[in-house]
Amino acid sequence: MEWKASHILVKDRALAQQLLIRIKQGADFGSMARENSTCPSKSSGGDLGWFGPGKMVPSFEYACKNLGVGSVSDVVQTQFGYHIIKVTGKKD
Repeated sequence: MEWKASHILVKDRALAQQLLIRIKQGADFGSMARENSTCPSKSSGGDLGWFGPGKMVPSFEYACKNLGVGSVSDVVQTQFGYHIIKVTGKKD
């Protein structure tokens, strides 16, 4: 299985929660990533491209496995900070 995902990475859980609320209310994910993410992927709206098992930290990969295409995760904590993840593709 491979996934394609975009994410927003921030250092503060409260900010991540605020961004998630805005996204669930209809804010554009890519715009939110460009404006708020600390990851270099922000320049492409948070797009991380395609990746397979073992390429991301376990909690990030777990979230991707359990989301449908087009779905947005709850806040996911990793050693890098707090992520909001949107799965944009899946393939076997």
